[in-house]
Amino acid sequence: MDEIRTLDDRERVQLALAAGAIIGTWFWDLKTDRFTIDEQFAEVFGIAASRGRAGLSLEQVIQTVHPDDKAGLVFAIETAIARGGPYAHQYRVRRLDGQYYWIKANGRVEKGVDGEPLRFPGVLLDLERRRSIAAERDRAHILARTIMEATPGVVFAKDRQGRMIAANRGTAQLIGKSPAEFLGQTDADFLDDPERAAFIMANDRRIMETGIGEQIEEEVRLPSGEVAVFLSTTDPLRNEQGEIFGLVGTSIDITARRTAEQDRKALNERLQHRVDEAIAEREKAEDALRQAQKMEAIGQLTGGVAHDFNNLLTIIGSSVDLLRRPGLSEDRRERYLNAVVDTVQRAAKLTGQLLAFARRQALAPEPFAVSTKLRNVVELLQSVTGSGVTIDFESAPEEVFVHADMSQFETAIMNLAINARDAIGGNGRIRLRTWCADGLPALRGHPPVSGDFVAVSVADEGVGIPADSLSSIFEPFYTTKEVGKGTGLGLSQVFGFAKQSGGDIGVVSEPGAGSTFTLYLPRAPASTVAGQDTDHEQTESHEERSILIVEDNVEVGHFANQILEDLGYRTRWVTRAEEALALVEQTPTEFDIVFSDVVMPGMGGIELARRLRMSHPDLQLVLTSGYSHVLAEEGVHDLKLLHKPYTANDLARCSAASHAMTSPSDPAARQRRARLPIRFNAASGERTLARHLGTALLWLYIGGIGGYVAIGCDDAWRAGLRGRSLAAHVALDTLHAPWWPLLPLYSIAGERFDEL
Repeated sequence: MDEIRTLDDRERVQLALAAGAIIGTWFWDLKTDRFTIDEQFAEVFGIAASRGRAGLSLEQVIQTVHPDDKAGLVFAIETAIARGGPYAHQYRVRRLDGQYYWIKANGRVEKGVDGEPLRFPGVLLDLERRRSIAAERDRAHILARTIMEATPGVVFAKDRQGRMIAANRGTAQLIGKSPAEFLGQTDADFLDDPERAAFIMANDRRIMETGIGEQIEEEVRLPSGEVAVFLSTTDPLRNEQGEIFGLVGTSIDITARRTAEQDRKALNERLQHRVDEAIAEREKAEDALRQAQKMEAIGQLTGGVAHDFNNLLTIIGSSVDLLRRPGLSEDRRERYLNAVVDTVQRAAKLTGQLLAFARRQALAPEPFAVSTKLRNVVELLQSVTGSGVTIDFESAPEEVFVHADMSQFETAIMNLAINARDAIGGNGRIRLRTWCADGLPALRGHPPVSGDFVAVSVADEGVGIPADSLSSIFEPFYTTKEVGKGTGLGLSQVFGFAKQSGGDIGVVSEPGAGSTFTLYLPRAPASTVAGQDTDHEQTESHEERSILIVEDNVEVGHFANQILEDLGYRTRWVTRAEEALALVEQTPTEFDIVFSDVVMPGMGGIELARRLRMSHPDLQLVLTSGYSHVLAEEGVHDLKLLHKPYTANDLARCSAASHAMTSPSDPAARQRRARLPIRFNAASGERTLARHLGTALLWLYIGGIGGYVAIGCDDAWRAGLRGRSLAAHVALDTLHAPWWPLLPLYSIAGERFDEL
């Protein structure tokens, strides 16, 4: 039996050795007091293996025991021998490295039948690793507990079943119960609100099933009854294998932060409101300042204009008074009349400058040679600038052409030259130069523009312009001269003319070194000048010519009517465009020329010209205006334009040029205007029919039979009827039976009507 038990003990010892938990084994024969140890025991404690097998005394064995643990070890051994049975004791021993380690001795004292102790076998177990792991675990628990308690807000952990396994003080405060009342319990066990508990547990199950954490803002009722806002974060807990065995969560009371954010938002809104009010006040102040500046500028303008006009009126009034004196000699009469004419021209030039800076002048662009025109202007400039100024002119190597208003071009060059004269104090040199430019440079913050341009520069060596004034020199009313000495419209006229003509103007200046102004205008091909007609000489009688005058101003209308009658024309004067249109429709062969003002009550001159050109393209049209934004924006649509103020000679030349384009001996024009006017207002569903009918009527017209169709007024005006003669208006409601047989004729031209 003893042998069997000894064998079992050896097997258990071998298993323990294989597991690495046993340091060694011993066998103590108590009858012979022989203490033997195995090789592992001997190796750990530095005892020769042979001595271990031969036997040691107890004193030799416990030599390596920590001095503080020897007495307790001896007492435990003696107690076990006296009592018999199992033995277990923990103590420290010194190993070969000189360090003390904790071990545990497990053994059993076997006695004989007579109760005498016979044998004492046992093993030594290594407790150091176990103690280290336990100590580390204890430290980790203490650290986790410390962190949980130190973390503000709520910190908790739950197992897979939703039971609370850890929580800090914040959790207890939020729940309103002690940890003993909720640790190991689910939310359904310790929360008083079943719905709230079910909601929380459902969220917990979802997080543990999906493995995805959540962060939400939620309102929670505190034990005090108040409602607070918490930011809650919950994440699954995983072991080393990645398996979820619970969850951990934190909640922070963000009520104060939320309130602060709302307060900050409200504060920002109040501040924004105040900023808006301040901006509005500033804009109001800026508007008031601009208004004050505008009034100051207007005062400056009125002062300069009033000064100039008073001078002009003085000359005119004085000359008229002198002309009324009886017995005036012919020389003096001619002198005073010339003075009146010159003064009127100066007044017209002044009003032209006023319109130019506002870009509201009606330009009459025409192609002309720049160098040739400048040579003529230089002669005039020489008399304007005075004998102390020398003007050098350098033209381009070859003649260049522009398409612009010639008189406004001359005025622009004159203004630049006068400014240059003032800059050099009336003594010095002014240089004019022309060349071809491959585009506009970057001017006043605008990007460069490609294209063909003609550049004309006016340079001086005068006082120059300060840098802080360069941005303002083209502004209306800007001038450095004293009030009454200038209107500040010179450079504004140049700027407005350049812009309205499709060009621009630049300036380079250095104080004390002079300034160079460069005017850029779009270049025109030379071929546009070759075909220009010369002025028509009026050699024939006007007795057969009839002019319809449309002028709402009684004085001007009477004046124009009287001049044209004196020139031999038959005239008819009306004050409204609608009345003029009705007269032409009633008697289309009566008038050769329509002379109309642009700005009138009701229908204006532009609209009248549109309608007459569409219905009576052979009728000559002449417009007159001193100012019209329509003309400035849209142009004159290839119509003749006579600028106000105009003289009797101006009106005579314009009338002569107009009626010279048609001859009374040409009966075709009158015959075409005499044909039956047929109206046709094509609706959308009738447009195809209108096109085919129009084609047929056009071919009839070409054959000398009838007119052709305009499909709606807008289409006809846009197409301009391609310069064709009379376009008949046709209306289905007035289309009589005899015309219907003509419809099959549309097949002659097919779909070619759109190409006309």
